[in-house]
Amino acid sequence: MTLQLGFGLPQTRYFGPRDVVTAARTLEDIGYHSLWVFERVLFPADQSGPHGLYGAPGTPWPDRYRAVADPLLTLTAAAAVTSRAALGSCVLLPPLHLPFALARSLATLDSLSGGRVLAGLGTGWSIDEYAALAPRPFAERGPALDEFLDIAAAAWGPDPVAYENDRYRIGPAEVGPKPAGRIPILLAGSNRRALSRVARRADGWLMTGAPPAALAALLGRLREMAAAAGRDPGAIGCYFQMAVSGFGERGPYAAAEHGAERAPYGGTVPQLIDDLAALAEAGADHVFIQLPTVTSGLAEYLDRAAELHTAARAAGLL
Repeated sequence: MTLQLGFGLPQTRYFGPRDVVTAARTLEDIGYHSLWVFERVLFPADQSGPHGLYGAPGTPWPDRYRAVADPLLTLTAAAAVTSRAALGSCVLLPPLHLPFALARSLATLDSLSGGRVLAGLGTGWSIDEYAALAPRPFAERGPALDEFLDIAAAAWGPDPVAYENDRYRIGPAEVGPKPAGRIPILLAGSNRRALSRVARRADGWLMTGAPPAALAALLGRLREMAAAAGRDPGAIGCYFQMAVSGFGERGPYAAAEHGAERAPYGGTVPQLIDDLAALAEAGADHVFIQLPTVTSGLAEYLDRAAELHTAARAAGLL
């Protein structure tokens, strides 16, 4: 039961503009296998109705989304000061980008970093972000992701590159730089449509938030779908984002009553290590830890990162 363990880079308003450089160097020195970013492009003033978090009516967006650094530029800064750690996104949103331009940016980053990119992708949920950026409407977000996957496969493949649909025409032409190697495609989502896309098209599945038992059940369903699609289910890796919800003797709880069951992914360091072990037992190959709201600045963030990595190694998880 061995995990690859990653850590989220500081992108939010709680950190300074140069903290990502210090963090990337330090996290690699600690021994983390991968460094991760996410994509948020704005913070709408109107969060009513469908403008709410995850599209849930009236649900407020968290404060950390008020200012999030660009994911590809953040990974580029990290790549420049590291040499080993993989560079992952959970998630980058291709439907918010021109597909050929995004494919070229990812290929360039992979080339510059020596083949370290993990392209974690999703469709997103914010109608405001789609209104601001997307070449296609929100209702077409699934087809837009598929379109990007097709265009990226062409652009990253051998020259001459040729691709055409009803929106774009490429070549035949030489397109470079090429990725240093094959960029793994990791796809997020847990509904049937998303799992079907993972089963058919992805090298890995991205999941976040689910308790270990739910992760195991969904992973079993995904593997059945992959087999039905004619793929080797074992060839699809399971990547899990563990967003730590709090540190402390009790940590956050699932209910307000005294003594209620501990909520997942919060509590003492030994409890969090137990969570990592449970995720590995459920089938996760690669877990990356996020500390979005539970550290007060870079020093505490790095202290917690070192503490968690040391404890995971001592528990025999790495």
